[in-house]
Amino acid sequence: MAAGRQTVERRQLGLMLRRLRDRAGKTQQQAARAIGRDTARISQVETAKGSFGADELTALLDFYGVDEAERQTVLELGVQTRKRQRGRTYTDQLPHSFERLADLQADAKSIGFYESSIVPGLAQSPDYVRAVIATGDGVWWESSQDEVANRVAFRTELQRRVLEASEPKDISFVIAEGALDEIIGGISVLRGQILHLLQLGERPNVAVQVLPKTVQDNPLAGGGLITLDFDDSAPRIAFVPVLYGPSTYHDQEADTEPMFRAYDRAQGLALDQAATRALLIEKLKDVQ
Repeated sequence: MAAGRQTVERRQLGLMLRRLRDRAGKTQQQAARAIGRDTARISQVETAKGSFGADELTALLDFYGVDEAERQTVLELGVQTRKRQRGRTYTDQLPHSFERLADLQADAKSIGFYESSIVPGLAQSPDYVRAVIATGDGVWWESSQDEVANRVAFRTELQRRVLEASEPKDISFVIAEGALDEIIGGISVLRGQILHLLQLGERPNVAVQVLPKTVQDNPLAGGGLITLDFDDSAPRIAFVPVLYGPSTYHDQEADTEPMFRAYDRAQGLALDQAATRALLIEKLKDVQ
């Protein structure tokens, strides 16, 4: 299949195949030989500039030793990438959609996070991560300590992949002040989370800003937004987090332009980093 536009589904497929290849300890050259293609073709698909047919994908998955659950997801993603037309958005309805969002975050060059009622996942302290995920146990999935442990480990690993990337990413957090008043896991957890934000804001590539309750005309009021910029390597993506249900991505400029603009507006309305630091220190004094 000829090279085409780097849609969300193509990016998800390529990044997932690269992750599976790395996990299997295989090189692009080995993968190419396994399916009778050249290395350039493996690279093309992994960088979202093409796709594979079902037989080629099956052969690759066999070579990587992929289990049935992941296999079905990859094959269905392959179907999505081969569709000639789709709507303006892409809705990921496949299992474990958070894993593919994580791949996109790890691949982005700059990321913006806005949240109105919770601290964004990448900015969460270890205790806050455990507390947030524990609140979903028995609600969003059948109660399972193994599931909780797996989700905590996954989020911790994502933080490492993004925050400790070999090529530092530009990361921006805009957090509505109300999110810092939500008690999740207890007062001590909230106190630790505020301390964590102060430490996070000291990183040269990370900006932490708080949007005060007194600010008027916030274009993102009541919602959440993640913006993903890949520089010139791929189209920008905007993602609106949901509590439950399918994940919808926007990758058409007609949609991403206003969504990135809304994020920029919220960022401009928020306290600058110095004023944010002062506010966080004041909140530490109030959280006893």
